[in-house]
Amino acid sequence: MPSVDEVTDALRDVIDPELGLDFVELGLIYDVEVDGGDVHVTFTLTSPGCPIGPQVTEQIDEFVREVDGVEDVRSTMTFSPPWSPERMSEDAKFALGF
Repeated sequence: MPSVDEVTDALRDVIDPELGLDFVELGLIYDVEVDGGDVHVTFTLTSPGCPIGPQVTEQIDEFVREVDGVEDVRSTMTFSPPWSPERMSEDAKFALGF
């Protein structure tokens, strides 16, 4: 059975093309749930008008499926609560000048 940490590590390969940083560091991954081989990822985007939602969903599916033991991946995009720069890691804040 995959662990939440293994899935989270795989999500570090999902990169925001405009900012050049991964979704984990940017604080865009809200939740990772693992139930046996089934994984559910809840994520957001920096703004509701951001056009990369379908691309992100595909990347989440692709990278999480590479984790040993993953049988199914489901992702949900949400805007509640809205993302803000405070959700970013300290490294991401530094890289982006916050």
